[in-house]
Amino acid sequence: MQKYVMEFQEVEENDLLLVGGKGLNLAKLAQVPGIRVPAGFCITTAAYKRMVNGNPKTAELMERLAALESSDADEIRLISEKLRKAIESTEIPAEIEQEIADSFEQLGSKFTYAVRSSATAEDLPTASFAGQQDSYLNIHGKEQLLRHIRKCWASLFTERAVVYRIQNDFDHQKVHLSVVVQQMVFPQASGILFTADPVTSNRKVVSIDASFGLGEALVSGIVSADNYKVRERQIIQKTVSVKKLAVYPSDSGGTEQREVPLEQREQQALSDEQILALEGIGRKIEAHFGQPQDIEWCLVDESIYIVQSRPITTLYPLPETSDGKYRLYLSVGHQQMMTEPINPLGMSFFVFLSNYNLTQAGGRLFMDLSPELASVTGRAIIVSSLGSNDPLMKDALTNFMKRKPPFSKGKRMYKLGNELFTWRFPVELLKLYRKNDRRLASQLINYNEASIRSLEWRIQTVSGDGLFEFIEEDQEQLKKEIYNQESFGAIMVGIYAVNWLNKQMEKWLGEKNVADTLSQSVAHNVTSEMGLELLDVADVVRNYPEVQAYFEHPRKETFFEDLEKMHGGAAVSAALKEYLEKYGMRCAGEIDITKTRWSEDPTILVPVILGNIKNFEPQAHAAKVAEGKRKAKQKEQELLERLAKLPWGERKIKQTKHMIGLLQNFLGYREYPKFNFIKRYFLYKQALMKEAVLLCEKGGIQTPQDVYYLSFEEFRDAVNGKNIDQQVIEKRKADYRYYEKLKAPRLMTSEGEEIFGSYQMDKLPSGAIPGIAVSSGIVEGRARVILKMEDAHIERGDILVTAFTDPSWTPLFISLSGLVTEVGGRMTHGAVIAREYGLPAVVGVMDATKTIKDGQKIRINGSEGYVEVLEKQAKKSPIQ
Repeated sequence: MQKYVMEFQEVEENDLLLVGGKGLNLAKLAQVPGIRVPAGFCITTAAYKRMVNGNPKTAELMERLAALESSDADEIRLISEKLRKAIESTEIPAEIEQEIADSFEQLGSKFTYAVRSSATAEDLPTASFAGQQDSYLNIHGKEQLLRHIRKCWASLFTERAVVYRIQNDFDHQKVHLSVVVQQMVFPQASGILFTADPVTSNRKVVSIDASFGLGEALVSGIVSADNYKVRERQIIQKTVSVKKLAVYPSDSGGTEQREVPLEQREQQALSDEQILALEGIGRKIEAHFGQPQDIEWCLVDESIYIVQSRPITTLYPLPETSDGKYRLYLSVGHQQMMTEPINPLGMSFFVFLSNYNLTQAGGRLFMDLSPELASVTGRAIIVSSLGSNDPLMKDALTNFMKRKPPFSKGKRMYKLGNELFTWRFPVELLKLYRKNDRRLASQLINYNEASIRSLEWRIQTVSGDGLFEFIEEDQEQLKKEIYNQESFGAIMVGIYAVNWLNKQMEKWLGEKNVADTLSQSVAHNVTSEMGLELLDVADVVRNYPEVQAYFEHPRKETFFEDLEKMHGGAAVSAALKEYLEKYGMRCAGEIDITKTRWSEDPTILVPVILGNIKNFEPQAHAAKVAEGKRKAKQKEQELLERLAKLPWGERKIKQTKHMIGLLQNFLGYREYPKFNFIKRYFLYKQALMKEAVLLCEKGGIQTPQDVYYLSFEEFRDAVNGKNIDQQVIEKRKADYRYYEKLKAPRLMTSEGEEIFGSYQMDKLPSGAIPGIAVSSGIVEGRARVILKMEDAHIERGDILVTAFTDPSWTPLFISLSGLVTEVGGRMTHGAVIAREYGLPAVVGVMDATKTIKDGQKIRINGSEGYVEVLEKQAKKSPIQ
């Protein structure tokens, strides 16, 4: 027999689909000793389904709703309104009405009630759906109760609820609604308790908002609540607000606002004893559910009642490894300019390459800095190294260390360059500096290219478990190449030359950032060459109109086959394949081996090629290189002429010439080591995917790409015959989708506290958005807010605004007039290439992709480090 009503005590752990998230959580709370929950019952989703499924009109409207996107605002509004009216006007079947009436009478018809929505997709660990459905308070009598139950059912189709489900990939027809009916309590005070501080995310700090009367005053925002912060039975902060209004039950039903008596307005809503009692209750509820909670509470005659508890879904997950000690974790993604989550196989390979002890959180990798920060020397090394990659992180760490955190010394985990920093390394650096051998970069590149050719041949001879053993052994060779003292020394000398030139020219001549011009068109920069060589491919494509027309709507699966059938297709195919032979292992987020490479999907490059045809004349590659060299030479001559007029001019000229030589000989090589290891990793991936195909054919996995969700060792075990639990793979896929929605903190403690950095704002123009100046110049243009390279449609003169860039974004840079990113520093890839291409750039602009709207006219100051929005109204591109 179908059950339409369940008492709280009847509800069991697996009844989510019957009573929804809120109903299940309240029922669980009601069964916890010592937790007071107002008496009530749940009208199950079976009643909702019978109401909706029995109505042909609602079924037709739901089908129409399922076809909409979140941007279809007018259609969503229209269909949602029709659905709500249809549900509210439908009579509740007699059988369901009788069960509700029986429970209502049993609980007490003389009481007033709260009627709350409880969706099956609500109060979940990864999606709270908070505030998406309606609740009603102080409901009198059976008829009012039945009417508001229908209103709750209908509220599943408010516009905000519909849009939220679309954005979170929930099927409207698979989300059902239960209704919770609870006896009303009439509190002196009420509010919200977070068992983790919602501002800092610190799991050790309880945050309590409190005001007089019902909690609806807080939710609706009509009153400023008191806020109390408690840590381990100690009240560490109080903010007592002036409370002029409160919400109370109305005699006629519903609620009403009343003024708080003057003598109460500045009083604490809770006594210190009540604050501490609430903290204890919060921790008990958190322990019961096993994760931080957002709890609604009421104080009634010195008793605390809980009327709702849901998981806090906005907290960034804690690192997996924990020994109970206080630790500080650094985001590896912010250092690598790739803040997206990484799949398990990708994590395995990054850990292979890394010299650090890493841990995982939220699908990202973090480095534990605590042991090094326990020493003065360690702190100095870390703060210094952070500055070049992400000054915001450096500022955050510097401010954090002023607290004197309780780090304890332990095993060193921050092992940057252990192979490098031997007693011989400073001597090698001095040799490189003095010799300034212009052949060295070419020699290093030739050595590594020979190593890659050898790998390409050798890896074809191994398979099965032998392939995994081969890759493990080859990792050691790769480490030797990456941490080669000459290679790393060449990079450091090039960076030193940049810093010296900028510092000394500003000191001697009063000119900032001269290295930005001097570094244009430097030799051996594989990343800038990659962007320029795509111009050559565009020159081939521009000769064949039929190919250009096809490029407007290319087919990924048959791309090269389609080209061969067209006039000029063979020439285009040959040019593109030659390009991919050299650069096809690159892609956005390339440090994750599982990301789709250009060789695997050449259509990713098609929009950039079309943009190059539109934005540039033929032979633009050679012209841009020549122009860069001309500007660099002109700047060099200008500097030397000005230095000649200064005291000790000849000595300064000699020093400057030497430094310019170091910059031009070594700075471009900085981009090569990553190019080398990404090329090597693509060879690994190609070999591994052959094993994945075999595994799929044997039925071990459903698709070859399922191996992305296995670690290296799990993949190896599967190849060796161990069964794979497909449910584990599906859960990891779901986890990855959830992780994509999270924003990783730059720094976080083992308590979950996020540590933030900030900029000096006092010298900026009014309304300017601060960042880090990494490539000098001032430019105005249309902002193009782009999150994925394949979505880019760039017109010449646009300013790219994105979360981060890695080398794969370089082909876009050629058409840009400027660059803005959310993460980065002076020596990260985007900054280096921007300087070489002569683009003004500002990086480290917090929330740039949200603050700046696509199409707005903006001005960026790459010399001082800020962005200004010049036009609030966005202008769309005619090609969109």
